[in-house]
Amino acid sequence: MNIDYDVVIIGGGAAGVGAARQLAASAHSTLLLEATSRLGGRAWTYQIAGHPLDLGCGWLHSGDRNSWTRIAEEAGLPVDRRPAKWGVQHRHLGFSPREQKEAGEAFGAWFERLSVAPPASDRASDALPSAGEWNGYLEAISGFISGAPLDRVSVADYLAYDSASTKVNWRAPHGYGDLIVASVPSRTALRLSAPVEAIALEPQGVAIRTRSGDVHAKTAILTVSTAVLAGGAIKPPKALDPWLEAASVLPLGRNEKLYLEVVGESPFAAETHVLGDPRDPRTAAYSIRPFSRPVIECFFGAEGAEMIGDRGLAAGFDYAIGQLAALFGAEARRSVRPLIASSWGRATHIRGAYSYALPGRATARLELARPFEDRLFFAGEATSVKDFSTAHGAHDSGVRAANEALAALQRRSDRDSGVRRSGAASRTATSESRPKRRSPPAT
Repeated sequence: MNIDYDVVIIGGGAAGVGAARQLAASAHSTLLLEATSRLGGRAWTYQIAGHPLDLGCGWLHSGDRNSWTRIAEEAGLPVDRRPAKWGVQHRHLGFSPREQKEAGEAFGAWFERLSVAPPASDRASDALPSAGEWNGYLEAISGFISGAPLDRVSVADYLAYDSASTKVNWRAPHGYGDLIVASVPSRTALRLSAPVEAIALEPQGVAIRTRSGDVHAKTAILTVSTAVLAGGAIKPPKALDPWLEAASVLPLGRNEKLYLEVVGESPFAAETHVLGDPRDPRTAAYSIRPFSRPVIECFFGAEGAEMIGDRGLAAGFDYAIGQLAALFGAEARRSVRPLIASSWGRATHIRGAYSYALPGRATARLELARPFEDRLFFAGEATSVKDFSTAHGAHDSGVRAANEALAALQRRSDRDSGVRRSGAASRTATSESRPKRRSPPAT
């Protein structure tokens, strides 16, 4: 088998970029394969109407220890450190101070039950009070955080993220997606629109089948989403069945973003936030005129995102505009119009938002992160035990997988050197053990 590359990275999202950056400092040849026509994966800054809008990740979570914060600063890019307005209902519209207090107390009581006396089922919904007034609010929050209803969320998984989070959330004004894409090392070979169809094991490494032919490598790093890995889009070796099983219990949640353009005079103040209906688990969270731009970001999670998937984007825009009109009055309808929307659930090579662990399966993150035979390595936000669902968790997992691949390549080099030294020593010993040739007798 002729080796084309030392390392092939499969997937050009934040994890793949993180792996490429780590490998770039080595002498090893690297190829990054991306299935779509762009890099970034679930990080996508879309330039429209003169504004960089993040259709995927948009916040530098745990910003004070987020790797992308450091990368942005090293590149001379600004980081907006103003605190998020998520917990502040603008002018208390549709959510009175008393209701906000009650909802906050309901969340606090639910979280304390998770922390102090977690249900034996490990199912987050089992900590909800029966017929609790604010259960819909808690389901909406779960939708934003996990992309899934509480009856599908592992308590252990939820708490692992919460305990690691610094609760510091910053923004990249020029676009989180653009920051990630611009960070790809120039020395990394790239192939876009190159979906991987199968991976086979070979004596010297792996063969990666793409539509344009096979690529042979000593090692490969898989950074694809759990939905792609478990969904059969890539045919893996039978030996990877345990990894596929781990991916299947770390499904992707449902989250979508819709952007409305603000036109003319409007009732919308810059840098404000509202929750559409705090009692409705389908509700969107609205970031109004971020960075003073004439847009409203409408963020839907779980049931809301599923509603959009079932009914279509037009219905999603109607729902969002209706919620805003209910809060701001009829004037709101005349002040906004649909601009752009994500469709992560329908993205063939992604198939969802970010991962969550099913009840009782939080340890699957560690199972998915295990290397296979010093030639296949796994990265992506789902392999992070504390920073899953984030772009920095994905990045750091890519760095980890790259280091594992580098260590494996070093072990291979050491073995090969040992074989060569052993062979040379054997030949020398054989030569010395032969009887010396005698000179012919004198005549």
